[in-house]
Amino acid sequence: MKSPSRLITFRISHYCEKVRWALDRTGFPYVEECHLPPLHRLKTTPLGGSSVPVLVTEAQIFTDSGEILRHLDTMAPPHLKLYPDSPVLRQETEALEAQFNHQLGVLTRQWGYFYALENRGVMKKLWCEGVPTWEKLLFPVMFPFARYLVHSSYNVYYESAVAAYHRIQCIFKMVGDRLSDGRKYLVGDCFSAADLAFASLSAPGLVPPEYGGRFPELNQLPNEMVEQIQILRETVAGNYALRLYQEDRYGKCTAEVCQ
Repeated sequence: MKSPSRLITFRISHYCEKVRWALDRTGFPYVEECHLPPLHRLKTTPLGGSSVPVLVTEAQIFTDSGEILRHLDTMAPPHLKLYPDSPVLRQETEALEAQFNHQLGVLTRQWGYFYALENRGVMKKLWCEGVPTWEKLLFPVMFPFARYLVHSSYNVYYESAVAAYHRIQCIFKMVGDRLSDGRKYLVGDCFSAADLAFASLSAPGLVPPEYGGRFPELNQLPNEMVEQIQILRETVAGNYALRLYQEDRYGKCTAEVCQ
């Protein structure tokens, strides 16, 4: 038997959640290896990756979430494929996935970290989830440096968080408009990488209970952030993402639904 692949992550990361969801959905065997930022670089840099997720298989190393999903799709059974067979629908799926990767995921990370980084206790729980004991012990020393890196690398400041939330709302409106004709999924008649990418990368703004990583409880978050989460949850796009989590996150999809 082949050994399970290694998935190197931050447990909280929504990009890691995107890959984790795809792995769980397709039944691809893996072991998740969580690390404390920026100590993950000790693992990812030798493998050719700068950040997470990184998927290490016996044959190949993948350092990009889109690349990982396309690899998993080649091994998925027909009713669990993430990309349509139709060239037109596949192109549409990949375009939406790329938009969510490069825009939505960046914005929800920027907005979410602005609030979360102010609470050291919350960040300890989020960043230390599943990491080796020695990394947990280093959290008090690493946290100020890691927080500085997040602020500078992701441009996490009040003004940028306000702008990010506005742009998140614009993307949610675009998705809601797309769903306004009554369709169940973003592309075609079945769940695809576009749906998975939107649901997972919007998760910091919705805090779905079924999230495969770890989020704080709403009562641990600032009131302003909770109010903004509630606004997003009540949109058409927010309801759609929460439905996807409820219906598909843990393998409830059937051949009748996905064919």
